Amino acid sequence: MKYIPLILLFSIFSLAQNEYPKDYFRSPLDIPLQLSGNFGELRPNHFHAGFDFKTNQKEGLNVYAVADGYISRIKVSTAGYGKAIYITHPNGYTSVYGHLQKAVGIIQDKIIALQYAEKSYEIEAFFKPGELVVKKGDIIALSGNTGGSEGPHLHFEFRDNKTEKIINPLFFGIQTQDTKNPIVSSLMVYPLDNSAVVNESKRPVLLNLSLQSDGTYLSQQVFASGKIGFGISATDNDNVSYNANGVYKTELISNGKVIFGYEFDTMVFDEAKYINAFIDYARYKKMRQRVQKLFMKNPFPWSNIYQNYENGILNIVPNTLEIQRIEVSDFFKNKTVISIPVKYSAKPALINEENKVTKYLVKSKVESNFEKDNFSVYFPAGTFYEDFYLNFDVRNNTLFLHDDSVPAHTNFTISIEDTKSSEEEKKKMFIASVNGTKLGYITTKLVGNTFTCKTRNLGQFTLAKDITAPKISMAKSIEGKWITNQKSINVTISDDLSGVKTYNGYINDKWVLFEYESKLKRLTHVFNDDLLQEGANKLKVVVTDNVGNSTIFETQFNRSQKK
Repeated sequence: MKYIPLILLFSIFSLAQNEYPKDYFRSPLDIPLQLSGNFGELRPNHFHAGFDFKTNQKEGLNVYAVADGYISRIKVSTAGYGKAIYITHPNGYTSVYGHLQKAVGIIQDKIIALQYAEKSYEIEAFFKPGELVVKKGDIIALSGNTGGSEGPHLHFEFRDNKTEKIINPLFFGIQTQDTKNPIVSSLMVYPLDNSAVVNESKRPVLLNLSLQSDGTYLSQQVFASGKIGFGISATDNDNVSYNANGVYKTELISNGKVIFGYEFDTMVFDEAKYINAFIDYARYKKMRQRVQKLFMKNPFPWSNIYQNYENGILNIVPNTLEIQRIEVSDFFKNKTVISIPVKYSAKPALINEENKVTKYLVKSKVESNFEKDNFSVYFPAGTFYEDFYLNFDVRNNTLFLHDDSVPAHTNFTISIEDTKSSEEEKKKMFIASVNGTKLGYITTKLVGNTFTCKTRNLGQFTLAKDITAPKISMAKSIEGKWITNQKSINVTISDDLSGVKTYNGYINDKWVLFEYESKLKRLTHVFNDDLLQEGANKLKVVVTDNVGNSTIFETQFNRSQKK
């Protein structure tokens, strides 16, 4: 089918005052736009904060300033948004462009100057009005795949300067064709207290759905007693993007009243982690399926919830015979409706809960401390969303700390005392996560004989020692060769245990910029003739891991200034 371009029509727009767009802004790309990710979409450990626009599976497309303004922030990182540019506009909003390959013109010159000034690839800089002024339609960068990106695309956001909230770009008039209803792929019902039973089960139950002649869905009947809640797996599509993206709005309706509802108009950065309380986290870890819970067993302050009567929990008592309804909508009012007949039943459970009781009870609102042998764990109050029984043990110098089926909202502390290793050995040691035979580095502090780290992940942990230096290699040697016409050089770097911490390159003993693409384990230097000598030039690359092991790679190449 023929694609319909998505033209970004941004304006001075207040959600609170419901004003209509007044000023029109252009698209950040000059191709028909397709989404590979939308606002509020469920991602690992966060809600997606903007739109991901496809770039035809390639890098290097022109990225345009959507309106007049000035570049207020530039950040270059090996993670997150990679190379990102922030443009502040005079109407009170900021547009964000992420995963860029590179900036262009004076913006790129500024970035390189900052990198050389700080002798670092990773930088962050803030600018005042008038320093880096841009006009609507200026090419500011080329699209890329830097940072945490898993493929070439442009990440785009729109933020309110006063509230610092991220705003759904659809409010600023993206024009697209969307006539498709959201898709609900599964419906779950949860027994939520010790006495609750659902369809003769004390465990969550997957409910069958059948399509009705009017286009709505009817769930299989729920026979229950006690407190219960519902959850759905749902996605949304438009007519041109073909990706299964996130849903905009969901409501649970009981007796004609919305008792639980959320929508993605705006988002608050500090609330992104609440996704792990919002979804059935244990099911996600076990089955990679994200079920969005339409209840809160323990309330959490997520501002996207706009209606929350009784926390979305239904109490099924004798003589209950009701039809519950779930409505899932997209921004363009396309809607999927599910009716759920619920009837009280006194039948006992035939399927009981898995035995989860241990002698270690963690209460979410109270701090906890557990110790065994030379290991200790401290959970501050509020670390977890719900109370649970913790599996805690130490065997063979390894801490067994439950598993990753329980999400933590904040960091907790692991401490390990070591009185046997020498001071020199301790300099190369750290607390590591254990996943089978693979060890993962965790930033660790040493005070006296005690190693400590902070983490948000349960699992297995041990003390590890890294005495192996990083590896540096060049696929095609340049030793003694003339490479006058070569525009750049690549070096592959890696570290098998604690990981790469720093990397520095030098030509003729002067620091030069190497860009690090961590996904490819590759350092790249683009030659600058002003830094080169006629004839022989020396190259040195120094890579250091997280415990101080270093490797130096040196070679010599020839270069002519006469081309």
